[in-house]
Amino acid sequence: MARVVALQQNQLSFSPLASSLSDFSGTRLQTQLQFKRKLWQAKGSFYVSASSTKKILIMGGTRFIGVFLSRLLVKEGHQVTLFTRGKAPVTQQLPGESDSDYADFSSKILHLKGDRMDYDFVKSSLSAKGFDVVYDINGREANEVEPILDALPNLEQFIYCSSAGVYLKSDLLPHAETDAVDPKSRHKGKLETESLLQSKGVNWTSIRPVYIYGPLNYNPVEEWFFHRLKAGRPIPIPSSGIQITQLGHVKDLARAFIKVLGNDKASKQVFNISGDKYVTFDGLARACAKAGGFPEPELIHYNPKDFDFGKKKSFPFRDQHFFASVEKAKSVLGFEPEFDLVEGLTDSYNLDFGRGTYRKEADFSTDDIILGKRLVSV
Repeated sequence: MARVVALQQNQLSFSPLASSLSDFSGTRLQTQLQFKRKLWQAKGSFYVSASSTKKILIMGGTRFIGVFLSRLLVKEGHQVTLFTRGKAPVTQQLPGESDSDYADFSSKILHLKGDRMDYDFVKSSLSAKGFDVVYDINGREANEVEPILDALPNLEQFIYCSSAGVYLKSDLLPHAETDAVDPKSRHKGKLETESLLQSKGVNWTSIRPVYIYGPLNYNPVEEWFFHRLKAGRPIPIPSSGIQITQLGHVKDLARAFIKVLGNDKASKQVFNISGDKYVTFDGLARACAKAGGFPEPELIHYNPKDFDFGKKKSFPFRDQHFFASVEKAKSVLGFEPEFDLVEGLTDSYNLDFGRGTYRKEADFSTDDIILGKRLVSV
């Protein structure tokens, strides 16, 4: 059992906290999927036993991805510590989660309060406790990761949440892990982190999700559509609406993070993770309507070059084709998404927006600009 240690400023604090979601609200877990495919063998790989109990540190963990990942890790019997600034509750009971499951989870989770930008504190606190595995869910820059590596010279595995946004825009799709990357991308810090991990010679794995969706999503992905559908408004979609994109459910992403733990085939490897189907912008709007039980939506297409929205975004996706292959993850890890798009959107709607909870209030100001110009021009 976890020990309670009094929290003092700039001192290490571990305490049992009052959250477990049994099989993600009814969706069965498949952590032992087997596939008869040719595996991609990593050279010079390290081996970490996934069957043994590990002391695992999650950088972040109180929002979205970490909420689901931490539950899976605790369910597998690992000792899990969340490193956060302590500004948000460390645990929260999830929609559909029983009181007993929540109590069981929250009694086992540990918390280390601190600022990851305080490098001296990171080094001293992590080295004092020692961890076998680190999941870095919220790291953005390489200089945020280096103190963690310095503090844990005997670290068995560092698992990093990168982004498919690092790929250089291309006419040849889907993006594969071997594709060219964009050093000027807004995710360049994640690229630099991957380079740092490679240069340090540690046992690392990097996961590159495309667009992530699901309950508790703090990015306005499906929520953007749900707000408009609920209000009975037309849905403005840039250009032709046939731009192809890709979404992956957060629970599938959490399972992928579990798949790489202690997996020697994942050593020093990058994996795209998302759904295995692609969808057009128009198709996504219709899928959201179907998931929430709304009528077929009215879709309004517009030319983004005709408008100046200032700093506001008129649409939650980049206006281009953007999708990635997950075949490597399937072949090497045995990863298989459990949610198809409509099922996943339904799960998100029923466990979040449909219950009246969402992260951002509806803002139709850019919609009104688009619709207003359209009415004038008719």
